[in-house]
Amino acid sequence: MKILVLNGSPRKDSDTMILTSAFLEGLKDNDIEIINIIEKDIKPCVGCFSCLKRDEIKCAIDDYQNEILDKIIDSDVIIYSFPLYFYSVPSHLKASWDRLLPLTKWELIKTGDRYDHVLKCDLSKKKFIIISGCGLPDFEDNFKALKIMCKNTFYYPICIFARETPILHNPNANPITAPFINKFREAGIEFSKTLDLKEETIEELEKPMLCSDIYMEIVNKIHG
Repeated sequence: MKILVLNGSPRKDSDTMILTSAFLEGLKDNDIEIINIIEKDIKPCVGCFSCLKRDEIKCAIDDYQNEILDKIIDSDVIIYSFPLYFYSVPSHLKASWDRLLPLTKWELIKTGDRYDHVLKCDLSKKKFIIISGCGLPDFEDNFKALKIMCKNTFYYPICIFARETPILHNPNANPITAPFINKFREAGIEFSKTLDLKEETIEELEKPMLCSDIYMEIVNKIHG
């Protein structure tokens, strides 16, 4: 199984990548490629729409995004790992998402009450996984906008949204963080066996590590 990991954090060792790396340990017997988006030349979409007019899956802008498109087509599992930025996606990753448009045609199709561009290739057998962490405590609306964006972009991907991730880099928090990280490792093993995650597994991965008020107190003390 070919697994493509697109790290959307500006840092290779981001809080979110700690969790993603643990998840990947459960998939270690597969072909895994990790790409750090921040290191690549990916320009913003210019809205020329020429990609919709051609049959090939290629953007008119000749940069690294065309390689990403090729790798997505060639992969079985695509994992996006990134921190929540202002309730959305880091800008360099958003540029890459905007330029997924060459995967589609001008032609529209209606499925249920949803309208979409027709895809140029079959993505239905590919698994898209979103792993995103944030520095905020437990609050349902933290990821509300991102959930909608991911659902509409990747057709109901597996989404894991983790809170309080900055404490993952604190060695003093190891008694709390180590079991949490291990849950991601076990989730990777589960996915490798079933190509899916149970709802209860995702619920466990999304539980905050600390009570919100205690987490806030710790953060304020560290940065106060």
